[in-house]
Amino acid sequence: MSLQGKKVLVVGTGKSGIAATELLTANKIDTVLFDGNKDLDTASLYGKAPELKNVPLILGDLTAAQMDEFDVAVLSPGVPTDIPMVNSLRDKGVKIWGEIELAYTFGAGKIIAITGTNGKTTTTALTGEIMKNYFSDVRVVGNIGIPYTSMVSGSTDDTVTVAEISSFQLETIDTFAPNVSAILNITPDHLNRHHTMENYIKAKEDITKNQTADDFCILNYEDEVLRKFADECPAKVVFFSSARALDEGFYLDGDVIVYAHDGQRDEVINVNDLNLLGKHNYENVMAACAMSVSFGVPMDKIVEILKVFTAVEHRIEYVTEKRGVKFYNDSKGTNPDAAIQGIRAMNRPTLLIGGGYDKQSEYDEWIEAFDGKVKELVLIGQTADKIEECAHKHGFMNTVKKDTFEEAVNYCYDHAVSGDAVLLSPACASWGMFPNYEERGRIFKELVKGLEE
Repeated sequence: MSLQGKKVLVVGTGKSGIAATELLTANKIDTVLFDGNKDLDTASLYGKAPELKNVPLILGDLTAAQMDEFDVAVLSPGVPTDIPMVNSLRDKGVKIWGEIELAYTFGAGKIIAITGTNGKTTTTALTGEIMKNYFSDVRVVGNIGIPYTSMVSGSTDDTVTVAEISSFQLETIDTFAPNVSAILNITPDHLNRHHTMENYIKAKEDITKNQTADDFCILNYEDEVLRKFADECPAKVVFFSSARALDEGFYLDGDVIVYAHDGQRDEVINVNDLNLLGKHNYENVMAACAMSVSFGVPMDKIVEILKVFTAVEHRIEYVTEKRGVKFYNDSKGTNPDAAIQGIRAMNRPTLLIGGGYDKQSEYDEWIEAFDGKVKELVLIGQTADKIEECAHKHGFMNTVKKDTFEEAVNYCYDHAVSGDAVLLSPACASWGMFPNYEERGRIFKELVKGLEE
């Protein structure tokens, strides 16, 4: 759908909304910016994006008459698609898009798109580095922290875009069709937004809805939902597995990642030669390999990057060691399944900081994964009581609640002994205490580095 001659409403004035507005105005599309916060600090907004001063801005509420003016509404990822305002726009025939669809409309080149409950950022970053090792114009965008719309300008048929895409962003795609997609795993998350697990699964699987038999989709064979989905996926499926040998695809054989194809089995790399820890990361590596091979990258160019790639910030990130205590920042462990991977990566007694915003998650499997590794669970935020109750139900009684993040860090340091680890892996979103998990991780690292030796 061409936007020439259309009028577009951009909903939300955060990073995504600003980038979308800039892209639209650069292409001379009639654009209005909207934010539901009637008390928005416009001086701060224009300080971040002075070129938006010439864009009409509506704050607070949209009238029915104003809604009638628009052809398309571009929602920022944090805006639910079922709130009354969005429903009213949809009822009036306004097309509901997100920034992924908007960027796709203006972009050129080929696309690799990655989703899943956990592992998206690491896999996206790794795949992006592999692509950069072989192609000259590579752009890594999306939920990884760089709005897709901010990287579209100047793209050509030779451009390769590697996009991390969340379930929120997939709710608002229309024609978006990646050449290669990946769904890494699906476990319960964001049920406060999607309401049911079925809705959440559908949002993830929709990454393939416009793909064809000429495209590829990389799926985790060990995820029952995805193994079943393979039968209805419109793209050619390539599996990876961390638990069994496959006749076709990538799998883990002891310490070796193997690529099975065309009747032969090629050893790719020994996991001991990687800088990434844990089975979940080996799955991320296999997914990146599968996407890269499907995209035509030679295996030697892939392995070059596998040997030097290091963990992304905030994902089981080593911070420092003080008094024999090692500190790890896993702020990106924003749901129980992700946080389980953080615990599994620890190889010493661990004081664990958990808790935060309540996304209606259940914490039983997380508590059960402590498996003798966790000495003490220090809880913060909205979910502290809920998690403590769950821990006690499972017989883990070493819990303590703290009012502030700083108190939690200090408590862990005061009670840790040489040979212990302190792990921030909250199993919850950061909202309510921090604007995002990046800020939570950054502050954790600052607090740790400020501790007295």
